[in-house]
Amino acid sequence: MPGAGTDKTKRWIEQPAPVVVLVEPQLGENIGAAARAMANFGLSRLRLVKPVQGWPNERARVMAAGADRVLEGATLHDSLEDAIADCSFVLAATARHHDQAKPVISAEQAATEVRPRIASGETVALVFGRERNGLENHEVGMADRILTLPVNPAFASLNLAQAVIIVGYEWFKQSGEGNMPFATAERSPPVAKQQLEAFFTDLERELEKVEFFRPPEKRGVMQVNLRNIFQRIAPTKQDIRTLHGVVTALTQGRKGPARGGTFDSEQAQTLRNLLAEHGASRAPSERTPLRGLPRLLRRNPTEAERLLWQGLVNDRRFAGRGFKRQVPIGLHVSDFVSFPLKCAVDLVPAQEAEAAAQARADKKTWLAERGYRLIEIAAPDVEKDVTAVLEKLVAEIGEP
Repeated sequence: MPGAGTDKTKRWIEQPAPVVVLVEPQLGENIGAAARAMANFGLSRLRLVKPVQGWPNERARVMAAGADRVLEGATLHDSLEDAIADCSFVLAATARHHDQAKPVISAEQAATEVRPRIASGETVALVFGRERNGLENHEVGMADRILTLPVNPAFASLNLAQAVIIVGYEWFKQSGEGNMPFATAERSPPVAKQQLEAFFTDLERELEKVEFFRPPEKRGVMQVNLRNIFQRIAPTKQDIRTLHGVVTALTQGRKGPARGGTFDSEQAQTLRNLLAEHGASRAPSERTPLRGLPRLLRRNPTEAERLLWQGLVNDRRFAGRGFKRQVPIGLHVSDFVSFPLKCAVDLVPAQEAEAAAQARADKKTWLAERGYRLIEIAAPDVEKDVTAVLEKLVAEIGEP
């Protein structure tokens, strides 16, 4: 699994870019951190001039945190002259004033100057000095430009990797690869005024029931204020659907308008028998989703359904198998279904009417034609010994 922002499945950006030269870096950790900063912004060529702790350095590899490609390509040099021998344009990064008659530019200006040179095939070097005292005068004298940053004059020294990352960022931003990696996804289109008006109507109707609009003479102002609150947030269609659900839950309770409570187990079974006998468990066509019926059945489980669902949830052998309760499969609704396993489970009551049995047989044939298998379990068996039923179900679908 990729780490925070690191995804090795994506393309590693390889393009002509400046060479980064570190002069006598004192700590391997700073070399590694600089390599990581380079990798962040498409800089891959690293040259090291006499690193104090020697090279290769294990601490640098650890600190690079995956930027091994930069470290493996690093070259070792005995002097700055040798490191920049093939370069036609050199920038010396320094926080100190060296009293040299050279143009002094910012990281952004440096990226602007460097970009056309790199595009024309020149080799350009960005030179960074020692952690303790930076670059010496004669080293700055080899450069064509002095690169510095606007920092607090009382504390102008940056960590080596920090300096590299700022310059690298400005380069990457202007090199054509500096686009934002992702943007906010528009998950739902803006709400139409008709849908928004319907929400306001429902909201005001419910607020009227609890006498929210008081005193009466301020009703108009309060309604306008409420509408302006929602208008300012520019809600989407999904936002308004969610808000509709919130108002419904607050006014009618979690179980919807049937505020008298759920059915007991016997009533729930009677409901299922009635649905089976009258064919109400079928949708008019495959394109018509079943909505209210599965929700009603989930809210009103039989005792056998409740026991088996509790067993499926608590038994680790069924973890991750994808079982759900009362979810439509095309034209039909089964008591339990696992889409990954293409398996449905129906609980058969002790006394089942002929019409209900025929409806179940039709369902089984329909599912089989579409690659699903329907496992039938006697409801009394679940109520008698749910553990034995779970064992049987494991045998039917196989161990995970």
